[in-house]
Amino acid sequence: MTLQNPATANPVCQSTPARTWAGVGFKPQHFQDIMENAGCVRFLEVHAENYMGAGGMPHRQLTLLRERFDLSVHGVGLSIGGLALDDIHLDRLHKLVRRYQPRWVSEHLAWSTHDGVFFNDLLPLAYDNAALTRVVSHLGRVQDRLGRQILLENPSTYVAFESSTWDEVDFIREVTHRAGCDLLLDINNVQVSCVNHSRDPLVYLNAFPLERVREIHLGGYATDDVPGEPLLIDAHDRPVQPDVWRLYAHALKIGGPVSTLIEWDNDVPDAHTLFEEAAKADALLADVINERSAA
Repeated sequence: MTLQNPATANPVCQSTPARTWAGVGFKPQHFQDIMENAGCVRFLEVHAENYMGAGGMPHRQLTLLRERFDLSVHGVGLSIGGLALDDIHLDRLHKLVRRYQPRWVSEHLAWSTHDGVFFNDLLPLAYDNAALTRVVSHLGRVQDRLGRQILLENPSTYVAFESSTWDEVDFIREVTHRAGCDLLLDINNVQVSCVNHSRDPLVYLNAFPLERVREIHLGGYATDDVPGEPLLIDAHDRPVQPDVWRLYAHALKIGGPVSTLIEWDNDVPDAHTLFEEAAKADALLADVINERSAA
């Protein structure tokens, strides 16, 4: 493979700052484009469950990518909020993390398994003291097994529980305090959840423990055509919406620059479309860095 100079091979890269914290979710069909335009992104994220096999093409590609990029391993099936952890799944995650030594390992504040049954979704939990104790205990076991801190992602939700006794942000802050984990802030999830529950996303962000955020996610939401109040869906199938970009800029302004990933998992476009989205994040990051340097 002959590698091109990314600044001349792809016009998108010409406006990308020399130092960048923007990354994209890796899709196997983009392997060649990413290798030939390595300057367009600083890191790549993969879903842990796609790499829990022993070998084959997925691992051959990821091994080559690991030589050039920081990696973020993002789990979708550990069921941190469930009643019990799957030790076999945790062992597989441990082997993957030990093999690739990613910069970040993250999971969702959600549950997806119960009584040996896996539900192919990230389901919400009631924010009560029992859930707090359970989540903190599970995070402790995961971090002990992996030998490292992990990042916990705020959820996108469509229902709320009357039994909740904690506000979501307060619950997340208390989890980080007790478990010693850090956070992955999904800005799209903030917009989706706040609109769905008639809350102000700026109030949510202003209260969020931004000092614990080590990675940010940006994605595109869909709007469900239902009567009454709007319903947003965390679709990951389109560009980042303008209101999410505005929320992201606000989060950077009050919390500082943080490594940022473009999430696009459904109806996946070509790699250069992802590079263009990453370049937008780069530009906002560069603005904040320059402002803080000049202050």
